[in-house]
Amino acid sequence: MTPARKRILLGALWLVPIVGIVWWATKQEAPTFPDSTGGWLALAGGLGLYTVATLMRAERWERILRRADVRAKRADVYALTPIGYMGNNVLPARGGELLRTFLLGARVEGTTKRTILGTILAERVLDAVALGIILVVLASDLLGDLPKPSGTLLLAGAGVVVLLLVGAAVALLKFRERLMFVLESLLPMLAPVKQLLSGTGAVLLVVSLLIWVVEASVYKMVGHALHIELSIRDGLAVVAFTNAASLIPAAPGYIGTYDAAVIFAVNAVTNAPRSAVLSYLILLRFVLFVPITVVGFVLLVVRYGGLSRVRAARDAARDEERTEHEAAAAARAETHVDAAAQTA
Repeated sequence: MTPARKRILLGALWLVPIVGIVWWATKQEAPTFPDSTGGWLALAGGLGLYTVATLMRAERWERILRRADVRAKRADVYALTPIGYMGNNVLPARGGELLRTFLLGARVEGTTKRTILGTILAERVLDAVALGIILVVLASDLLGDLPKPSGTLLLAGAGVVVLLLVGAAVALLKFRERLMFVLESLLPMLAPVKQLLSGTGAVLLVVSLLIWVVEASVYKMVGHALHIELSIRDGLAVVAFTNAASLIPAAPGYIGTYDAAVIFAVNAVTNAPRSAVLSYLILLRFVLFVPITVVGFVLLVVRYGGLSRVRAARDAARDEERTEHEAAAAARAETHVDAAAQTA
């Protein structure tokens, strides 16, 4: 597939959910906002709780970095956390994770970019496990409300899986050496994830669950501001479902998929009118996306020199990767020569 076709396909994947949400919103009554001092205070409380959750995520990342022997300054870890979220909100394909990798890699000596990216992968694994636990324990009712796939759809899905397995087997046979090189390159990324299989990993999992409890409280506070009463259990169910839906490819800021998941989940756990749900979505997006994006951008410019520094770090990482690739290729060629000489 050519790059132009890939861009068209990606654009279509982004556009469809956005169009669907816009169409749904045009059919609802005009959104409203908090109508009392208590409502605005609840909204401010939600913003404060999200700040606490972000600080908890930064401290968790710092512990993972320390376990991976990445000697990063705590100030950098705390600054790069909102920068990463800013990047995820405005760049495609979770570009904030690469922002964190490049910027921290430029400030830490004696470690590779792949190791730093591995610590971020460890964060995602912890979040995935925590959300999976919440989905199974608290949000199973929401999963039961989803439309059941037809037999034809299940058969088509099984066919796709079979084709993917066959394609993987063919690629393994045809490009075995290149794949082995890729796997060897991924080992530094997997090391931080392996370290989660320990007592420290169990503690970090508990911390991850607490982070999601705090974030569920944000959903509850925003609902309270609009007279949509969510219990902590409801908030956790909505949080788990919406963040699982954010794994689906979408536009920057998860526009479309996240919004659809919020609407579906809130309608499933409450009897709130549709106009109130639309207002809830707008305010929730403001609390979760706008302030952290602004803070992340300011930190990127003030502390790290803006996007030009990111591009320089990215180019340096590419040069480093190219050098490693050339060295590995030279080592393989030397091995083949030695083997041929021994055979002769």
